[in-house]
Amino acid sequence: MSETTVYTPPKVWTWEQPSGGTFASINRPISGATHEKDLPVGEHPLQLYSLATPNGVKVTIMLEELLARGHRGAEYDAWLIKIGDGDQFSSGFVEVNPNSKIPALMDRSGEKPVRVFESGSILFYLAEKFGEFLPNTQPARTEVMNWLFWQMGSAPYLGGGFGHFYAYAPEKFQYPIDRFTMEAKRQMHVLDTALANREFIAGDEYSIADIAIFPWYGALAKGLLYDAAEFLSVDEYKNVQRWADTIAKRPAVIRGRRVNRTWGEETQQVPERHSAADIDAAGA
Repeated sequence: MSETTVYTPPKVWTWEQPSGGTFASINRPISGATHEKDLPVGEHPLQLYSLATPNGVKVTIMLEELLARGHRGAEYDAWLIKIGDGDQFSSGFVEVNPNSKIPALMDRSGEKPVRVFESGSILFYLAEKFGEFLPNTQPARTEVMNWLFWQMGSAPYLGGGFGHFYAYAPEKFQYPIDRFTMEAKRQMHVLDTALANREFIAGDEYSIADIAIFPWYGALAKGLLYDAAEFLSVDEYKNVQRWADTIAKRPAVIRGRRVNRTWGEETQQVPERHSAADIDAAGA
């Protein structure tokens, strides 16, 4: 049996050294800007500041879905925020999102610009603005919102819990990996059970619940998150696999997953998007 170092928390925690791990350079116990820099503004009504992480992809998929349904008012500029470089701590970004997390959206279509932050809030805002992907009647509307909030509450245990300790922590410890692996598998089983008798997460219609959940749990199911498919035995979740395959084939999803992406195959990278031609050029 390997030796375990017992950590005794101090009476008062102080920030004396970096926490270690992949994102140690950008983690800190205070909020606010670290440097002065304005955000760029393009020609479209919607200005998105983001990166193609699961949370960022939610919004670019939503915008591409709206454009696919003919909503020209959903045209957008997508500006790259390099979170590893600390772009999210610029004064301009903090004005849009005081929480310094991507994605962040500015809607400049009205008399006064409207800032929208937190990915779930952005999806809800756009769904209401354009009247798409969110039912108007009950109980279907509340069922979509149930699953949207489920994703917002559950994904931190997948990302900050399982993902951090399994993939990013500087050292591997059994207790947190066991704890969050158990939770990740429980969440996948929740989805698999829900999808046993319905085509999409909230029923028979594609909605913002699917758009929110797919970049996290669809990616996990298809082995695209944390290189953990075998470890989590994701193939056993047959209903999630079927659902993920269905979503992944949607043209707007294919387009949205490319935006603000700076890694992987070159044809899948569109670091910034200012027109549909930017995506088309990348995939040419």
